[in-house]
Amino acid sequence: MNDTTRSTARRTALVVGASRTLGLGLAAELLRRDWDVIGTVRGTRRTGLHDLADASGGRLTVETLEMTDPRQIAALRDRLASRAPLDLLFVNAAITRGDLPIGEVPTDMFTEVMVTNALSPMRVVDVIGPLVAPDGTIGVMSSDQGSISRNTYGGQDLYRASKSALNQLMRCHAAREADGARTLLLMDPGWVRTGLGGPEAELSVEESVPGVAETIERHRGKGGLHFVDHLGQIVPW
Repeated sequence: MNDTTRSTARRTALVVGASRTLGLGLAAELLRRDWDVIGTVRGTRRTGLHDLADASGGRLTVETLEMTDPRQIAALRDRLASRAPLDLLFVNAAITRGDLPIGEVPTDMFTEVMVTNALSPMRVVDVIGPLVAPDGTIGVMSSDQGSISRNTYGGQDLYRASKSALNQLMRCHAAREADGARTLLLMDPGWVRTGLGGPEAELSVEESVPGVAETIERHRGKGGLHFVDHLGQIVPW
């Protein structure tokens, strides 16, 4: 596809982890903004993403991905090669296992959270990222809880550590790709009322997601790595 064709074609986004809450909301918001969307779900159970796809007129397709399985990441890359170049790869995935002091965290719990929140998203970025256009965007859902300088009150030790690890790994990726033009985003969606954020959180999914999408679009073509929130504000490392 030449540059003229790309400038007039509808943009295509791959949203990894789009079955519910923030991922599903982002897929819906991108559709509203006239993107074509590919969204991934785990397993074969029907989700809200399938309902959204049914109503999308073919603009949303659903793929299956267990992100913690490297073989499935490679298989998804191979299935999507014919749709390259993508304009956006966005990885939305995180778990938490309660608010334990780090000394009380079992080793298997530590491994599970780190693999899900840090290692697996970066595997997706490394394996599927080459399908993104040279001037496209690669984003991962981070959190201000991954900010070391903002951690003045502690708590959520393991979750914070996993997001800080994700941020550091994205910086490593950015350093390796320093000569490239792709925009790299670490996105803080704000404190959102999800299963992870809890019922006391400040924002609904519907309040957070438009800002996430707007921030993605405003950073299009900027290049470099940016740690930003859903309002487009810089989050300190």
